[in-house]
Amino acid sequence: LALQGGFAPHLHALQELGHKTREVRTAAELAELDGLVLPGGESTTQLRLLGRHGLDAALDSFVRSGRPLLCTCAGLILAARQVLSPAQRSFGWLDVSVARNAWGRQVDSFIASDDGARQQLVFIRAPRIVEVGPQAEVLATYQGEPVLVRQGSRYGATFHPELTPDRSLHQAVFGGQGLSA
Repeated sequence: LALQGGFAPHLHALQELGHKTREVRTAAELAELDGLVLPGGESTTQLRLLGRHGLDAALDSFVRSGRPLLCTCAGLILAARQVLSPAQRSFGWLDVSVARNAWGRQVDSFIASDDGARQQLVFIRAPRIVEVGPQAEVLATYQGEPVLVRQGSRYGATFHPELTPDRSLHQAVFGGQGLSA
């Protein structure tokens, strides 16, 4: 979704895996996709732009169709069941509660490894997952806290995998080749 935020690095990551990519800004473009990334950025701005472009219903239909979805940072906030600190509207596609900017402000951004030392984590004004419901599965943690969850074909990350050379998360969500995302 290319309304606001860091969509370009995701396009690059998916292209490296051999996917045909496009910037999506309309319901018609959304309907043509096999998978979608909701990128980081500013979640309240993204919500306003979704409303302005009349994309709420089309986006909800797309996600509920079961096609692959990767939500990073602000994208995770949009997909969460509940948003705290401050509260805001979200779509409820992932059974998690998140606290906005809970890893700190922009100046508090940092890079670390997950608890299993399998992947590099880039945190930029990142949300924290404060509750994981029974429908979501925790795939990675940092200092014992969930940072990557999955619910069916929907993945939510508090961090920015697109800002590292590791393409394993994009690979897990979208596969190696063939999808248009």
